[in-house]
Amino acid sequence: GVEVGDNQLKDLFVRFKELADRKKEVFDDDIIALMRTSGDEDDHLKLVSMKVVCGTGGPAESTVEMEVDGKDVTETAEGDGPVDATFKAVRMLHPNKARLQLYQVHAVTEGTDAQATVTVRLEEDGMIATGQSADTDTVYASAKAYVNALNRLIMRRSKPEGSDAKEVSYKDVN
Repeated sequence: GVEVGDNQLKDLFVRFKELADRKKEVFDDDIIALMRTSGDEDDHLKLVSMKVVCGTGGPAESTVEMEVDGKDVTETAEGDGPVDATFKAVRMLHPNKARLQLYQVHAVTEGTDAQATVTVRLEEDGMIATGQSADTDTVYASAKAYVNALNRLIMRRSKPEGSDAKEVSYKDVN
């Protein structure tokens, strides 16, 4: 019951094939999560790649490569876990005063290859922005959701004062 344009359908099919390559079985809920995709080519921050090392032998470490206003930058940070280390690396690449208000993870389907939908809500100077992403890699989905929320905060900063929008939300899958 969802209508999409030709270009969106092509993008959705590519993402579906990528997901099918990673999972044994793709469920209806996986496809619904893919349908919530809303990429924005004008984003100031884009996650290019990341590598995370974690375990019981010491702090987690995350190396994040991002495109910040068209320039590729990379940073490595340590944290209490892989998500904490990743968020710290992103903050080093794009310094900000945003406070994490919500970090939520939900499995879209069941099994160890299930997609995780991650929601991140940030607050900065009274502005609230929510980012969401889904992926079979929970840490990657977390990074995408965090970057998406930061992009929404950047958009909010550039809006003229008196705007009646209190919260900006962005959903991305993949």
